[in-house]
Amino acid sequence: MSHYIAPVRDMLFVMQELAGLAEVSSLPGWEEAGAELAEAVLEEAGRFAGEVIAPLNVVGDREGSRLVDGKVVVPTGFAEAYRQFVEAGWGGISSPDEFGGQGLPQLLAKPVTEMWKSACLAFSLCPMLTQGALEALLHHGTAQQKSVYLAKLVSGEWTGTMNLTEPQAGSDLSAVRSRAMPEGDHYRIFGNKIFITWGEHDVTENIVHLVLARLPDAPAGVKGISLFVVPKYLVNEDGKLGARNDVQCVSLEHKLGIHASPTAVLAFGESQGAIGYLVGEANRGLEYMFTMMNHARLAVGLEGVAISERAYQQARDYARERVQGRALGHESAGPIIRHPDVRRMLMLMKSQTEAMRALAYVTAAYMDQAARHPDPAERARYQARAELLTPVVKGWCTETAQEVTSLGVQVHGGMGFIEETGAAQHLRDARITTIYEGTTGIQANDLLGRKTVREQGKTLLALIEEMRGDARRIGRIEGEGFGQLAADLEAAIAALEGCTQHLIASSAEAPELAFAGAVPYLMLLGTVCGGWQMVRAAEAAQSRIAAGEPAAFYQAKIATARFYADHVLPRVLTQAHVVRHGARATLALDDSAF
Repeated sequence: MSHYIAPVRDMLFVMQELAGLAEVSSLPGWEEAGAELAEAVLEEAGRFAGEVIAPLNVVGDREGSRLVDGKVVVPTGFAEAYRQFVEAGWGGISSPDEFGGQGLPQLLAKPVTEMWKSACLAFSLCPMLTQGALEALLHHGTAQQKSVYLAKLVSGEWTGTMNLTEPQAGSDLSAVRSRAMPEGDHYRIFGNKIFITWGEHDVTENIVHLVLARLPDAPAGVKGISLFVVPKYLVNEDGKLGARNDVQCVSLEHKLGIHASPTAVLAFGESQGAIGYLVGEANRGLEYMFTMMNHARLAVGLEGVAISERAYQQARDYARERVQGRALGHESAGPIIRHPDVRRMLMLMKSQTEAMRALAYVTAAYMDQAARHPDPAERARYQARAELLTPVVKGWCTETAQEVTSLGVQVHGGMGFIEETGAAQHLRDARITTIYEGTTGIQANDLLGRKTVREQGKTLLALIEEMRGDARRIGRIEGEGFGQLAADLEAAIAALEGCTQHLIASSAEAPELAFAGAVPYLMLLGTVCGGWQMVRAAEAAQSRIAAGEPAAFYQAKIATARFYADHVLPRVLTQAHVVRHGARATLALDDSAF
């Protein structure tokens, strides 16, 4: 069972060469967030992730969280690790400094987040949901709510949750039935919520629940949902904790993976009603909750990157150590990494993980540009691009993680199927990521409907032109097969452009046929964007070699890009065929024929 070592050099390479760290650190207020600070932060975060959080992964999987006499007990070591996490100030790395955060850009915060998720996915979910609750209150809460809750959430002294799902209301939030009854300056909340990540635990003294519920006079459907902040313990005027609120954990889910993360069933108002406070305006709760959900979607996409990295590290280390058979071209038995098919699997894991990381970090940089670029037009352009790519990062990265973690098991052979090696845990833990914060189908519908068809492909077609320009420039580089790399990328871009135009046109005539191809289209866009970043990485690596820097690291970048172009980019042909021709077969059967 391998240890986790944060890939700091790879992360810095992507941040500097692909995501534009220099440009982000030139934005107002982030002048000090350059390469020197980034390296220092990543080195320290990597040490903390490897030494403090990573040892929790196996313990958490085996022990799990337990409900004992109405209280949730987390696995051994989790509470102490979280205390160290808070004391080190990691919870507020990108939060505003006015509430005690460090105010760093997303491009610096997201690699740190990846480390937590690689080290122990179950642990990382607690600060992730806290950050989401923080963002919702920061953007939509009252001045008093910000004063009461934000500093504690930023520090991590209190944790946060998002309470959307109910037994009858999963992805369809129009079916939410939880009620909010007005009472003076607050409300009494009644209802049940399920699948609440870190919804109850013994790690912090308070938990701040953000809850969707309906007012008595609310209109039907999603237009009648309001958002409420419901603390586990009420907060007195002096800031100290008061009485226990009427919210209880009635059970914990037994899950395929992430066993250490307590996924709670919460009952609000079993007695007199849980006291809650309206966030923002009535009946705008779903709009406000999307602030949390959009933050969480990019974070969950990073989970796909992170768990792929962890699975790759373990498979690589095992392949280096496991002696089995004599590989072709060798005279004696040796480690299985010599065998061509093991190398093929490792390269699939490595290349796709690097491509996912690059796209996720580039999207984070777009978010930073959208937040602080001095030109309003540029802010709008970057915002549109970040919104376009968020469902791709979420959907493509998590779907790809299913392949990467499965390959990790395969590299181990029979030992991969045995829990003691830990390879199977990565596969089990990764499985939830395609479901969290909206399934891949929901992400694909968002990509196609809201982000492509609604604006007739304006943002995406502009991105395609940028990708095409990069490919043409890179194709002029001499040596290392850059002409072929560029040609492969240009062919993939052409397929993407054709499918985009096809879906825009067909959505007007037969939307059900267009949306039957939405997931293949999302995967197509992810595959092409990943190839774009890998070819850019090869260009940057070649430039570094030409400048006389030590070549080994950069030669590996070029070789990995070549592998991606040969083994992954060709999937675009299949995906494009499915998008263009597969919809009628998808919808051909009557319901009764299944």
